[in-house]
Amino acid sequence: MPVLEGKELRIVGFLCNWCSYGGADTAGVGRFAQPTDLRIIKLPCTGRVNPLFVVRAFLNGADGVLVSGCHPGDCHYTAGNYYARRRLEVLRELLDVMGINPERFHYTWVSASEGQKWKQVVSDFTARIHALGPAATFTGCPAVTGQIGAAVEIGGIGETGETGMKAAG
Repeated sequence: MPVLEGKELRIVGFLCNWCSYGGADTAGVGRFAQPTDLRIIKLPCTGRVNPLFVVRAFLNGADGVLVSGCHPGDCHYTAGNYYARRRLEVLRELLDVMGINPERFHYTWVSASEGQKWKQVVSDFTARIHALGPAATFTGCPAVTGQIGAAVEIGGIGETGETGMKAAG
């Protein structure tokens, strides 16, 4: 039996490559103690976070989802984090309708030089998710997985997570 079985929850983090991933790296280089629950998915920009990625993470058993990118105005791609902020605010409002506690979702901005802030964000969010406990699963509710799963498929996210979107140029 693994040492951490029953102690860790599944938290998925979508991090922008340029700022928040760098902030997580800075925290690691600085040897800041951090919870080990977070599983990071590195993206080029938070502007690439389709809200359906977050929904898919919850449908697949995530107990919490964290999205983190560059501070507004510091986006490597100029406005990606502004797009992300608009989409994620709408998503937060819809999570409750989908039966997902909105407290299980959080987005924030952390720059590459803010290792201490990254540690604090991860520690606070992980503590919040642990206080909430494991999330309800959707596997026993075919109506929910069928409707939301169909919406996710219509939205263009395949089983492998590809969006079907192609880069410009």
